Amino acid sequence: MLNEQPLPWREGLSAAALLAEHDQPEDRVATALNGEFLPRHARARTLLQPGDELTVFRAIVGG
Repeated sequence: MLNEQPLPWREGLSAAALLAEHDQPEDRVATALNGEFLPRHARARTLLQPGDELTVFRAIVGG
């Protein structure tokens, strides 16, 4: 799942690759995998498993 939207699982898909496929700029978002913070440097080596949920947070600027 990506932000509560179900997606088909694919073997070997990393968190970084999923972000790229969905036009999420890696340097402008924060991520959590199954409710735990996933640092930017770990996304490329973190392979997603069936049932994983990746949540993407965008910074909100303004007042």
